[in-house]
Amino acid sequence: MRKQLFAGLCAVVLLSLISPLAPVRAQTAAVETRHAEPYYDVNREVTLTGTVSSVVKQPSAGMIIGSHLLLETSSGSVDASLGKWGLQGKGALSVAAGEQVEVTGVMKTLNGNRVFLARSVKANGQVYPIRNEHGIQMSPQARERMSQNAGQKGETL
Repeated sequence: MRKQLFAGLCAVVLLSLISPLAPVRAQTAAVETRHAEPYYDVNREVTLTGTVSSVVKQPSAGMIIGSHLLLETSSGSVDASLGKWGLQGKGALSVAAGEQVEVTGVMKTLNGNRVFLARSVKANGQVYPIRNEHGIQMSPQARERMSQNAGQKGETL
C-alpha cells in the first residue's frame, strides 16, 4: 500500500514538472520560426525609382531608428530606411525633397510596419552606400575606407 501511494505521489510530481515545458517549447518554436528568415537577403534586393517626398532625420513614432527617405514611386509611397549614419559624416547621402533617386534594398516588415532597408541610394549621378550585402549599416568611417580602397583600385563608387 505504501509503495502504491509513493508511486502515485511521484507520478503527480513528475507530471507537474513536465507540463510547464510544453508552453516553453511552443514559445521557443515560435521564436525560431520568426528568426528563420534572414534579416537582409541580398537575393531579394530590388531597385526602386522615385521622387523624394521627405527627408526624415529623426524618426517619428512607429518608425525604426535612423534617418529615412519617404519616396513616391509608381507603386505608391515607400519608407526607405537609411539607418543611423545614412545622412551623417563624410560620404553621407545629400538629397532633398523633389529629387529623383534610385534606391536598392530589401522590403521588410519590422515592428508591424513595411520598410525598405536601403543598401544604396543613387542620387545626382552618385551612388551612396548605406548598408553592406549583409544589411549592416555602414558608418562614416566604413564609407571612407571603402572610397579609399576603391580609389586605390581605380574604381568608382
